[in-house]
Amino acid sequence: MSPSGAEVIRRIRSQIDELDPSEVKALNGEAVLLDVRESEEWDAGHIPGAKHVPRGYLESRVEGVIGSDRDQRVVIYCASGQRSALAANTLKELLGYENVASMNGGITLWKDRGYDVEVPVSLSKEQRERYSRHLLVPEIGLEGQTKLLNAKVLLLGAGGLGSPTALYLAAAGVGTLGIVDDDDVDLSNLQRQVIHTTDRIGTPKVDSAEISVKAINPDVDVVKYQTRLDASNIMEIIDGYDVIVDGVDNFPTRYLLNDATVRLGIPVVSASILGFDGQLSVFKPHDGPCYRCLYPVPPPAELAPSCGANGVLGVLPGTMGLLQATEVVKLIVGAGEPLIGRLLLYEALGATFTELKVRRDPQCPVCSKDPSEISDEEMGVFPDYEAFCAAAG
Repeated sequence: MSPSGAEVIRRIRSQIDELDPSEVKALNGEAVLLDVRESEEWDAGHIPGAKHVPRGYLESRVEGVIGSDRDQRVVIYCASGQRSALAANTLKELLGYENVASMNGGITLWKDRGYDVEVPVSLSKEQRERYSRHLLVPEIGLEGQTKLLNAKVLLLGAGGLGSPTALYLAAAGVGTLGIVDDDDVDLSNLQRQVIHTTDRIGTPKVDSAEISVKAINPDVDVVKYQTRLDASNIMEIIDGYDVIVDGVDNFPTRYLLNDATVRLGIPVVSASILGFDGQLSVFKPHDGPCYRCLYPVPPPAELAPSCGANGVLGVLPGTMGLLQATEVVKLIVGAGEPLIGRLLLYEALGATFTELKVRRDPQCPVCSKDPSEISDEEMGVFPDYEAFCAAAG
């Protein structure tokens, strides 16, 4: 006669380590706490700091959630201790995790002891369907999607780079998108600026971009700045944003942006394009180099012509803009390794990517200073970068 389910559970529980909730609480973060209940149970409340993989997806997803270190300490819990016992046995016997335990009594006993339970922000039925593929990705999940929904991202430019970045950040569910652009839609834009359409020629780009963003995701709050970014308005405009997407096309504005973002501690995802070539980096203040570390002085004009003078492959800003959008999402959800201290070069003709290390300059005239010293005492008074770049050229 084959053993009953209850006998199997008893046998497995006798072979694994079980901890009382008081022992788990005493670990105080020194172990990975893994919740293997279903998503609905997790949403109703879970132990603060726990990670979540439903029992049915354990084998395929657990490594992406808790990492590949088989020696780390892992404590698994469920509602009562049965599913967690089976999961602990799976992690140990099938997946090779050596230091695994199940919490006896599950979250039910944890609550009975009066310990804290965290109730996550819940998504509406429509949001769960819209972002369902994100919710399946271990590095994003409900927590990451909630971060995206609460995030504020500012796009400098609704042109070639800003177009794909805005569209995909809107689709990803970034809650607030600020868009800075003082230009109108022109026929010559449409070869690459995919956020705009032929019937919107002559329309302010910020208004055209808003129409496209809302068409993809009406829940996104679009904040429009139909102006040119300069020293008189930059601090007021960028303050309060979590990430800035740099799609500007001139060195004076990029130097000004660098000063202001280093002062306020806001990361910048910066890209540039020309012909068949693009480059990308992330400048996160004090975690890596700033833009001035990379370009202490601007290159001569003949080495850095504008797209208006030399042209650009229409699909290239799509490639670089989507890479920018990817870096923004990584920064917001805290996943992966953003391009901090690295410069990514893309050459479309050869279909090659080259990565260069960029080191922080200890003598940098911007990021080596105390943030309060970057501009003059009156907030927003910065060096004259128009004159600086003209002199360098």
